Amino acid sequence: MLIYACISSHGFGHGSRTAAVLCQLHRLRPQWRLVLSTGLAPSFLATAFGPVPVEHRPCQWDVGVLQADALGSDPQATLEALEQLEHNLPAQLEREFLWLRSQAEPVLVLGDVPPAAALLAEQLQAPLVWLASFGWEAIYGALGPAFAAWTAHCLSLYRRGDLLLRCPLALPMDWGIPSRDVGLTAGEPRCDGASLARQFDLPPQRDRCVLVSFGGLGYRLDPQLLARWPDHVFVGHGPELAAAANGRVLPAALRPLELMGHCGRLLTKAGYSSFCEAMTYGVGIHLVHRDGFAEAPVLEEHLQQHGWHRLLSRSQFEAGDWQLDQPLLAPQRGPLPKGGALQAAEALVELISGTDQSTRT
Repeated sequence: MLIYACISSHGFGHGSRTAAVLCQLHRLRPQWRLVLSTGLAPSFLATAFGPVPVEHRPCQWDVGVLQADALGSDPQATLEALEQLEHNLPAQLEREFLWLRSQAEPVLVLGDVPPAAALLAEQLQAPLVWLASFGWEAIYGALGPAFAAWTAHCLSLYRRGDLLLRCPLALPMDWGIPSRDVGLTAGEPRCDGASLARQFDLPPQRDRCVLVSFGGLGYRLDPQLLARWPDHVFVGHGPELAAAANGRVLPAALRPLELMGHCGRLLTKAGYSSFCEAMTYGVGIHLVHRDGFAEAPVLEEHLQQHGWHRLLSRSQFEAGDWQLDQPLLAPQRGPLPKGGALQAAEALVELISGTDQSTRT
């Protein structure tokens, strides 16, 4: 069996979610081939999948929303990129169709969550499973009339799937196809957290260790702001952290996830996979408000309902007013269920074996 995963190139969150699911699938069916069709960097994929054997087909299936920076979007550039993608897709579809046919294996297409995956699945006459907490139709619909045609186009493609694995922290996905709810889709640590804590000279008090993570684009902090919090140590991939005595720079190949057992707080923007990991491993989220992306206010609402948190405006963030001396605010409701990566992997096995028990939305 060949699992062909079309993964959005929009950001690392889609790749991290798909990696969590496919790593669990590899445990269940180690003989199945895992093919990653995405524009995400090979270095990121190697870090996300670790020892799990995967093949990479460099493809861009969607553009998502182009961003001015980690906290803002660029709608006009997004429209231009969508037009260019539409021009490029036919040749890519033909190339991937021919390659998959040449493999002479049964195929399942997994989409997270490029609409064009439906076109490939149709050509192959292969089952199509969406792994999603939103579709691009919801994001584009919030960007105004200029995106109306793209909104309708995306929705029509999502409705051609055979199954929606509906992740938590989700926007509405009224696609009219069978669906199954899954829990938080966090990956699992692979490193010895205690050894890493010694390597980076982290204090033993978990609440004094702060992860800093702003996704693939990152966000260049002013390292002088860290001096406002001399009792805390800040850990992340940003090279500017090296300029502060209480900053620690992680190697590119080391996931922040590896240190979540030792860090009590996460300074971040709204992002699905970061939320999943923090909620799974008991890390409080200091959330910086994000504009121009319809998922962000939904994630912010879910965080207040289900996660320990503090909310920061962008001006507070840029001024270093990070509220690390304040107690975390308790969730208004209970925690979300965990184990979603394994649940999603089991659903894929059931679909392929003909024992799927999903419900129609």
